[in-house]
Amino acid sequence: MTNTPDLEYTITRVLDAPRETVFEAWTEPERFSQWFGPHGFTTPVSLITMDLRPGGEWSACLVSPEGAKAPLGGVYREIAAPERLVFTTGDPDNQEGAVASVATLTLTDLGNRTEMRFTQEGYNTDEAHAEAAKAGWLQFFDRLAEHLA
Repeated sequence: MTNTPDLEYTITRVLDAPRETVFEAWTEPERFSQWFGPHGFTTPVSLITMDLRPGGEWSACLVSPEGAKAPLGGVYREIAAPERLVFTTGDPDNQEGAVASVATLTLTDLGNRTEMRFTQEGYNTDEAHAEAAKAGWLQFFDRLAEHLA
């Protein structure tokens, strides 16, 4: 694996929900399970853990329509409710447990709407993996928008 921290992208969305509600969708397992994952996948609440504190671990297991499981997880680095969340994500293909990326979520209050800015910086991955991750997040955020609508 290459160690290139310059693999970075930002996705910005305006969501039809107050900032507090968007933050809860990211930090409450019952809400997180409603949108986290690509189209067609489920993320059962029973397979989500969130130790919501700096240094606390998070994990979620995506389940494909065929029943295949894809575990994801990382560590929270910063929590500033309701405007900022920073967490690491591991690479499921890397069994050494190295950090694959750092994700920074910034929520800006627009009244009854919220601007969500999501930046992911890759450290232990390659460009193809980073592009696949970005494509996945775009689907996740479509589902988040539907969940909040």
